[in-house]
Amino acid sequence: MAPSVSSRRLFLKQTSQSCAALLLAPTRFQAPHTLATGKRVGIIGLDTSHSTAFVKALNNPDANASFLGYKVVAAYPQGSKDIESSTSRVPAYTEEVKKQGVEIVDSISDLLKKIDVVLLETNDGRLHLEQALQVLKAGKRVFIDKPVAASLADTIAIYEASKHYNIPLFSASSLRHIKGIEKVDKNKVVGADTFSPAVLEKTHPDFYWYGIHGVETLYTVMGTGCRQVVRVHTNGTDIIVGTWADGRVGTVRGTRTGKHDYGGTVFTQTGNLVLGPYGGYEPLLQDIIHYFETGEVPVTPEETIEMFAFMEAADESKRRGGTAVTLESVLAKAKK
Repeated sequence: MAPSVSSRRLFLKQTSQSCAALLLAPTRFQAPHTLATGKRVGIIGLDTSHSTAFVKALNNPDANASFLGYKVVAAYPQGSKDIESSTSRVPAYTEEVKKQGVEIVDSISDLLKKIDVVLLETNDGRLHLEQALQVLKAGKRVFIDKPVAASLADTIAIYEASKHYNIPLFSASSLRHIKGIEKVDKNKVVGADTFSPAVLEKTHPDFYWYGIHGVETLYTVMGTGCRQVVRVHTNGTDIIVGTWADGRVGTVRGTRTGKHDYGGTVFTQTGNLVLGPYGGYEPLLQDIIHYFETGEVPVTPEETIEMFAFMEAADESKRRGGTAVTLESVLAKAKK
């Protein structure tokens, strides 16, 4: 039996109401093309958990107001080509970010057409100079995740390119925001001991790959001015002892056995402070968004370059059997 006219009218009315409800219903993730120009974030490298953590934080419909509406809209997944611990992550991380509204592109050049600012997340520091140059030439601000590079020479070259293209950039570990560090009056610090895992990766200088977390924590409280370092090395542990020009001493212990953890002790004129535990990614991400918005960097090029000279001098000390090596000597060699 054919439906009556009144039945057809009721069906059409109900269908129309259902469609309207679907159109008005809020979507879980904001579609990339709806973002205003200036807020579109692109990611280079989906071979690190940092990438997925940043996407989750920024693209969350209830994102922290301090993220100012910035969203990750596109990603170029290719990271390291030969570090298995990195390459094996790419397929799963790619699928994870796609579910959060991120478009996957085939090249950095394609990415740069769709975004305003860049999170350079490739885990392999050997690729960072080449990748960062493409971003800087395009006139876009870029945060470079640790390590900024896989050599001191490349680190210096990246910051020279930043100066050449007149685009400030910065690199940092999230351990700059380890809990307890907010209580430190840096003008009263007389020394510090920090620690972090220091897993080795054959393609990178020893501390660049993971021990950099402990180095960043040390520099966050001590500041620049280290003159020389001595390194003690065993299969399970490395200790770097740095002497600052003003006589202060700071140490980093990198561990490869026992429970991995992050922390330290800061010695001040008025008492000692304990650092830890790790405080997560969001404080660093707030720094990054502030930089994207203003161009102001929370970590100076001079400090980052000195940190990498500190680690390079530590490697040289290891090669020399633990003798003292000056940062000035490794910087001079890297600049040749």
